[in-house]
Amino acid sequence: MTITNNSINPASDELCNFIIHKLKISERALELGVKRCTYENSPLPIVMWSYGLITLSQLNTILLWLKDN
Repeated sequence: MTITNNSINPASDELCNFIIHKLKISERALELGVKRCTYENSPLPIVMWSYGLITLSQLNTILLWLKDN
């Protein structure tokens, strides 16, 4: 793990709502993802995918949504 002084922006409320309501991911899974992405200083979608909280297809859906917003 690399520790840097540069932190990424936290996940937006819009992204969290999209993950819960459109992808039907549980709030507990999202909470875990948010905690881990803060700790690891990594983007929420990547962390959720790397921990098996979302599928590759769901990751792609999130990335497309982020691109359009």
